[in-house]
Amino acid sequence: MLRKRFADATKDAMKSKEAARLSTLRLISAAIKDRDIAARSDDGAEGVSDDEILAVLAKMIKQRQDSAKAYEEAGRIELADSERAEIKVISEFLPRQLSAEETEAAVAAAVAEVGAESIRDMGKVMAVLKGKYAGQMDFGKVGPAVKAALS
Repeated sequence: MLRKRFADATKDAMKSKEAARLSTLRLISAAIKDRDIAARSDDGAEGVSDDEILAVLAKMIKQRQDSAKAYEEAGRIELADSERAEIKVISEFLPRQLSAEETEAAVAAAVAEVGAESIRDMGKVMAVLKGKYAGQMDFGKVGPAVKAALS
C-alpha cells in the first residue's frame, strides 16, 4: 500500500517537474530498497512490511531534524530549510501523530498490558508501543513519559 503511494507520488512529482520533492521521494525509495535487501531471505519474501517502512520514515525524519538543528547552529539557514522541506515530504506518508493525551493513554495501556512495575520493564513497554504505534509517536519524547509512569 505505501509502496504504491510512493510510486504514484514519484510519478506526479516527475510530471509536475517538482525537483526537490522528486529528490526526497527517491531518497525514500532508496532507503526502503536498502531495507528490503537487508531483510531478504531464502523464503522468497516480497520485502519489508508497511510497519517497517513507517519505521524507516520515522528514522529519516529524525535524521533530518538533527541535521536541520546542526545547520541552524552553524548559521547555514538555507541547508536547514532544505532539511525541513524534506521532512515535510516524508511526513506526508506517516499516519496522523497521536496527541499528548492519546500518547499518555497509550503509555498507560502498554504499562498495564505488560504488567510493568519498575524501570527494568521499560524495554518491554517501549517494544509494545513501537509495535502498535510505529510512525504515530516520537519515541524519543515517549521514553521520558514511560520512565515517569514506571517510577
